[in-house]
Amino acid sequence: MSSEPRAAPRRVAERVRETKETRIRVRIDLDGSGRSKVATPIGFLTHMVEQLPRHGLFDLEVEATGDVHIDGHHTTEDLAITLGQCVAEALGDKAGIRRYGWALLPMDEAAVETTLDLSGRPFFVWRLPLPKARVGDFDTELAEVFFEGFARGAQCNLHVYKREGDNLHHLIEIAFKSFAKALRMATERDPRAAGAIPSTKGTLAE
Repeated sequence: MSSEPRAAPRRVAERVRETKETRIRVRIDLDGSGRSKVATPIGFLTHMVEQLPRHGLFDLEVEATGDVHIDGHHTTEDLAITLGQCVAEALGDKAGIRRYGWALLPMDEAAVETTLDLSGRPFFVWRLPLPKARVGDFDTELAEVFFEGFARGAQCNLHVYKREGDNLHHLIEIAFKSFAKALRMATERDPRAAGAIPSTKGTLAE
């Protein structure tokens, strides 16, 4: 009989969200290596979502279509909600994870801090003021829409703070990257936790 420890099961989830406004498919493997295949009708959104698996070290597939002839709001929001739901489903009862994650990252003159608690309770704080403008084909206000949608879908606390910066591309991109690093930390298995749920209540359910 082998004495080698049994490998922990991979944390994988896939969801499809379909409405009259959008069709979203997301597949995530939290124990991946940063591979991604992302297709959305908004070029800048695609670029931002590709940052998440690269810096969060999970594998991600996204197929998103939507009514972008109206604007990008529905597609951005529904993608974020579905991604959050996939993260929650892949984590299951959240036994053995670190639960909390945070990252303060720079990008040239810009710096953004993200803090995250996979608490089972949705709460969102956005302290990254952006003027109404467009970066490529992306309305800057949709950055807030994305992160709020994720917090709702994942049932987590998510706080995003601007520390420095003026360049809109830099601020939004480093927000996505710091979020990815915080998510990686929060979802990691803690080798000292021995599979325990990180809460004195004994549950991190909704």
